[in-house]
Order: sequence, then structure tokens, then C-alpha cells
Amino acid sequence: MATVRLLGIDPGSRITGYGILDMDGPRSRYVASGCIQTDSARPLPERLKTIFEGVARVIREYQPAEAAAEQVFMHRNPDSALKLGQARGAALCAVVMAGLPVSEYAPRAIKQAVVGGGAADKSQVQRMVALLLNLPEPPQADAADALAVAICHGHTRQTLQRFGAAVVLAGRRR
Repeated sequence: MATVRLLGIDPGSRITGYGILDMDGPRSRYVASGCIQTDSARPLPERLKTIFEGVARVIREYQPAEAAAEQVFMHRNPDSALKLGQARGAALCAVVMAGLPVSEYAPRAIKQAVVGGGAADKSQVQRMVALLLNLPEPPQADAADALAVAICHGHTRQTLQRFGAAVVLAGRRR
């Protein structure tokens, strides 16, 4: 299998995390991670522009082949959920404008893939991401969440490729 570069995105209206991994078969290699921070004192449309431009800049700099993002989950506060959805939309627009395929994963599925349990907290995700990627220390929480999205996508992608190969092989045996 060829190495593929993945972009993971953890959207947020104040902080959008990103993580870049190179996947070579089952191996994940850390490339970069960080946060796109917006000024919460600015109007939401200006913050959405910052998110869009930040994700576009990350794509230009690291040239990922695929992207994955966390799906929106329902907050107790509907206003927060709406803002999160808009931030996610701004990030996904940058991905689609760059011509990248994008996959989406539920928060529980991401935590399950990285920590082994869908109810893991942020510190558990941070520690497991650092462990899985052999990092000297856990990344900032939003960057760790984005790396977890990329790890989840890499594992899912590999499983789907293996499944596809198994289906092809089974078809040849008939």
C-alpha cells in the first residue's frame, strides 16, 4: 500500500483543531497538528471566515489526499450546536473547495477507535493519541481530537480496503 496523507478536523466556533497523519498500511506517522483560533469577540461570520481560511491554509501547506471530520452532536444548548454546525460547515467547505474527499465520524466512533471506549474524556483521548503516535507529550485537546479523527479514518479506510480485497478474492474463487 502507498502512503496516504490524511487531514483530521475537530470543528469548533472558537477553536478548530487539525491533525495531519501519513498512513502507510496499518502504521500512522505524525506530521503536524494545531489549532485555528478565532476571536470570540468577533461576529460569527468573521470567525467562520477565519476557520475557512485556516483550513484552506493547512490544506495548501500539507497537501493531504483525504480529509475526515467529526460529526456534530447535539448539545444541551441549541445555540451552541448551531454555531458548531456552522463552524463545521466552514471547515468542510474549505476541504471540498480543495477537491478532497471527506469522511465523517460520530464522536463515539472516534473515541472507540482511539481509546477503546465511546465515552472517553478529552484527557484520555490526548494520552492515547500521544501513545499511538509516539509523541513526547499529549497535544493540545482540540489538536488531539483532530488527530483522533485522522486515526479513526485511517483505520476505517484500511479495513474497507481489506474488505474490498477480500470480496475481490472471494469472487475469483467462484
